[in-house]
Amino acid sequence: MTATTKRIVLWTIIVAFLAIGIIYALLPRPVPVDLIEVVQGPMTVTVDEEGKTRIHDVFVLSAPVGGRVQRITAHVGDAVVAGETVLARIEPGDPSLLDPRSEAQAKAAVLAAESARTLAAAQVEQASAELDFAEAELRRANKLVVDGTISRRDYDEAERAHKTSRAALATARAELQVRLFELEQARAQLLSPTQTQEPTAECDCVPITAPVSGRVLTIVNRSERVVATGEALLEIGDPGNLEIVVDFLSADAVRINPGQRVIIDSFGGNEALAGRVRRVEPFGFTKISALGIEEQRVNVIIDLEGEPQQWSRLGHGYQVEARVVLWESNTALTVPLTALFRADRDWALFRELDGRAQLIVVELGQRNGIDAEIIAGLDEGDRVVPHPSDRVMDGVRISARGAR
Repeated sequence: MTATTKRIVLWTIIVAFLAIGIIYALLPRPVPVDLIEVVQGPMTVTVDEEGKTRIHDVFVLSAPVGGRVQRITAHVGDAVVAGETVLARIEPGDPSLLDPRSEAQAKAAVLAAESARTLAAAQVEQASAELDFAEAELRRANKLVVDGTISRRDYDEAERAHKTSRAALATARAELQVRLFELEQARAQLLSPTQTQEPTAECDCVPITAPVSGRVLTIVNRSERVVATGEALLEIGDPGNLEIVVDFLSADAVRINPGQRVIIDSFGGNEALAGRVRRVEPFGFTKISALGIEEQRVNVIIDLEGEPQQWSRLGHGYQVEARVVLWESNTALTVPLTALFRADRDWALFRELDGRAQLIVVELGQRNGIDAEIIAGLDEGDRVVPHPSDRVMDGVRISARGAR
């Protein structure tokens, strides 16, 4: 073989390798995608919202009378027994300070009462003297009527005068007592708060006992102070009688019915709690969201189920997350929502068939925030693309990058 022939053969081989490389580089390669297998399994559709726990019956203890409440020694969380535990005591309040006009009027009333007392004492002396004279006259009449010196009528007149004088003395003495009491009343008007704040061994107090058994929830003010009738002092309730109130959007509340199962979590415990919808309130209210948007909300009341020990660490006003179960199935054929997209007016996805992506129109059933139920279009065991990119099209070759 000549040198020319060798060069021709060498260049021919090089050109052939280059052509093969260019052809291989220009060939379409399979698009790497994630593939998941469609299987039947459990699926749950819920509406989720944050709520708060609350004791079903909270009792507010208020002052039955006005006065000065003694310092409350109870603490939040203390256990109370119905009809036995004394939570507060109210003693009589201090008199108010007198302004100059009221003080002058009170002093004048004292002087008037003293004068009336002096007048009543003088009337008692006068009545006593009249009685002494009537008794002397009656004794003389007794002797004279026996001797026949005076008539029977004169004797009766003397006896009547004696009885009248005795009644007049009793009346005068009663009048004196009235004037003495009026004087004490007038002097009491001059009492100042400093004269009534002397410590006493016994307190003429009104005790306030617990109406029900439970625990102290809040204390408005534990310090000694003056309170008015009906002023709130503290709140008590039974922490074992808990319920949950959740304000759902009105669009979600219309899908909730009493008796539906509720999953309660995000309260700090390791396991979710079970609950049941008791009531959907018929009255909605407006609430401003964190974004400043007005929303119509509806309160849904949920009862806790199971053993009370499961929620024993929960108290009044604790935050929880409630998920009301609207629909659930253990044999639902599901795919991720991320695998679905719109094809005209239908829902579609890409199914893997013989190494290529196949566009499939499916019919959806229930949906939650993660998965969607497939009613028609797929069979169990099919593999679909969960996150199709813009390179995945109908008929394009694909290769599995992983499987769920």
